[in-house]
Amino acid sequence: MSSTWAGLAQVGLLLLALAVVYKPLGDYMARVFTREKHSRVEAAVYKVVRVDPNSEQHWKTYASAVLGFSFVSILLLYLIQRLQPLMPWSYGRTVNEGTSFNTAISFVTNTNWQSYYPETTMGHFTQMIGLTVQNFVSAGVGLAVAIALIRGFTRSKTDRLGNFWVDLTRGTFRILLPISFLFAIVLVALGTVQSLKSGVDVTNLDGSTSTIPIAPAASQEVIKELGTNGGGIFNANSSHPFENPNSWSNLVEIFLILLIPVSLTRTFGVLVKSKKQGYVLLSVMGALWAGVLAIIWWAESHPNGPVAILAGGQMEGKETRFGIAASSLFADTTTGTSTGAINAAHDSLSGLGGFGTLLNMMFGELSPGGVGTGMYSILVMAIIAMFLAGLMVGRTPEYLGKKLGKREVTCAAIAILAMPTVVLLGTGGALMISDNLGALNNPGAHGFSEVLYAYTSASNNNGSAFAGITVTNDWFQSTLGVCMALGRFIPIIAVLCLAGSLAAQKKVPETAGTLPTTSPLFASMLAGTVVLVAALTFIPALALGPIAEALA
Repeated sequence: MSSTWAGLAQVGLLLLALAVVYKPLGDYMARVFTREKHSRVEAAVYKVVRVDPNSEQHWKTYASAVLGFSFVSILLLYLIQRLQPLMPWSYGRTVNEGTSFNTAISFVTNTNWQSYYPETTMGHFTQMIGLTVQNFVSAGVGLAVAIALIRGFTRSKTDRLGNFWVDLTRGTFRILLPISFLFAIVLVALGTVQSLKSGVDVTNLDGSTSTIPIAPAASQEVIKELGTNGGGIFNANSSHPFENPNSWSNLVEIFLILLIPVSLTRTFGVLVKSKKQGYVLLSVMGALWAGVLAIIWWAESHPNGPVAILAGGQMEGKETRFGIAASSLFADTTTGTSTGAINAAHDSLSGLGGFGTLLNMMFGELSPGGVGTGMYSILVMAIIAMFLAGLMVGRTPEYLGKKLGKREVTCAAIAILAMPTVVLLGTGGALMISDNLGALNNPGAHGFSEVLYAYTSASNNNGSAFAGITVTNDWFQSTLGVCMALGRFIPIIAVLCLAGSLAAQKKVPETAGTLPTTSPLFASMLAGTVVLVAALTFIPALALGPIAEALA
């Protein structure tokens, strides 16, 4: 009972902290993307890369810039890994072709899936110049796309959505970097390691010596959480004491994961000149987040196995310094966003607990979602909800003064269906090849869940895993990399096409037949649409995996 109250206290502190920063940070981000003045540092960047910051782009040009920047980033990150032995602080470590390919796509797409031991594979130069830089700019890309979609709602009779290079630069320099600098100091103060040494030699109890790897962890830890990236500088991720040493650092990291996605709803409300619109989106995100948290927490606190019952809960795979409550809170938050960091082994969750983490990702990671990705995902769902409402009353649907016709709904449908298509095709393809079955360390329903989780995580750009599966063969390395790319860029292109179509329209005035989008009714419709789409798409697959495991 005392652990339950302690867990509730942590949730209360988390919500209080988010409430305190919600208005100032949300308003600040709105100003960042609306002010015309460029800082000197930003102006210097534009001059070096030869970008006119005062020009604006058509949605196709904006999308081309996103894709071009991402492609070059993948190429550069791949080369940094392959040339690692020539770099400083490499410590003789090398990265092979398959791992370099998979990791380059993973970090550029904000997935941060890692199929290697980072503390013994990546040198510090690769970690800092390659992976950490991508943690910043991949989050900046998601933020830029979300802002472009919001502009589609706020602008009228134009074919311009802003400038991708300006949005990326401002998001990185004015939002991600300052917050990361501040909280890196906080994490170091709480005990997170920050060192350029390769390791520390220690003497074991039997007199032998061994080396404990250390790294510049705090600087990467803060942006991996703030940018909803995931990954880790150590293989144990945020369960490692060098990354996440105690309950306070754990709470700070959960706060960082939620900080920008939650505050973006305020930014949205300010930019569309109706703060209630932002509150509606926040309420839906919060309800889904709280619902899945309740499922995971209850499942881990009420186990059905004899060992777990004797232990007082499902403690397998959890750090004792965090316990069930903090582990459930972290698992819910990291899969409800596109983060993928973990402070407990998701593979050791109960059947129902694993179901909760999978469900979060299958919602489309919009509870509250990743930096930028959560915002544009919930807005796409809002468009689908309004379209369904229009079908029910026989009226052309409208949202925020924009009519939702064939083009808008088609773009929204593509954005929604891309992820489940890639997930189900990838999972089915992997299980059809007999050689891949050797990668499973568990048979039956749990083994199926491991494969389903891997492709769901990759296609949602999450990056966490049911680690009982070994994904180092060529099939998994290549197909998971393809899933990461398709799961990232198909929705982005569809969203930018949607934004361009909305911006070209003129606003239509509200009438007596316009469905209010600031009412509890619309919030209920939106939440129901999210759940319905996920259920219709994934229930058969879930029934074969975590549901079957939970019933067993």
